[in-house]
Amino acid sequence: MAAVSEPVDLGAPWRAARPEPPPTRFHRVHGANIRVDPSGTRATRVESFAHGLCFSREPLAPGQVFLVEIEEKELGWCGHLRLGLTALDPATLAAVPEFSLPDLVSLGHTWVFAITRHHNRVPREDGPEAEAAVPSRPPALLVEPYLCIEQFRIPRDRLVGRSRPGLYSHLLDQLYELNVLPPTARRSRLGVLFCPRPDGTADMHIVINGEDMGPSARGLPAAQPLYAVVDVFASTKSVRLVQLEYGSFFPQCRPCRLCAA
Repeated sequence: MAAVSEPVDLGAPWRAARPEPPPTRFHRVHGANIRVDPSGTRATRVESFAHGLCFSREPLAPGQVFLVEIEEKELGWCGHLRLGLTALDPATLAAVPEFSLPDLVSLGHTWVFAITRHHNRVPREDGPEAEAAVPSRPPALLVEPYLCIEQFRIPRDRLVGRSRPGLYSHLLDQLYELNVLPPTARRSRLGVLFCPRPDGTADMHIVINGEDMGPSARGLPAAQPLYAVVDVFASTKSVRLVQLEYGSFFPQCRPCRLCAA
């Protein structure tokens, strides 16, 4: 079981480093139309547009990114992948719901959003005026080696999608790095993580091709195990897990230009 299965002591100072989280895998419990490969790292919806729910095999550690890459798309459906977290243990579900939204969310203790760049960010605690006053980060900052999200520093290299090698692959790679392609484009990489706060709650963040979209939800129970939720929905047909190499797992975000922006 991952370290996050134990309550997080938010009253004590963060340690200088934590053990690297175990590799991410999909849970054996999933939607009726999902097939998970023997390695537990690829999930494919084999029919219809629904019954595509997947979960992480283990609860996530604080700051650990559950990162998926969109491998296959399917024309003819309206809608895309959905991503989030749940405090429900997948093994205890009487039946896996058909949809993440609204079915799984209606069971409670679940926070899931359709992937967009503009509609899954909660307002800043100091008000919308302060949020509007924050300057947007220039695309050049997306080449920083680390992504800083609250108190965490995450290596950026594998967070960004990659094209298949080919004549124009270098041009496509630049588009992924600048994050100007649609967020659910084929080979985009999407991640979810949570960041504990001093009051015992946590913020959920969604990352699209190496860019933090800001808190998508607040008030998550940081002391409870939180599983990643991936809904392989509609036009998204297949996803695979991407493993991050954290090295020494830094819970504290060291100063960098990205944080100061």
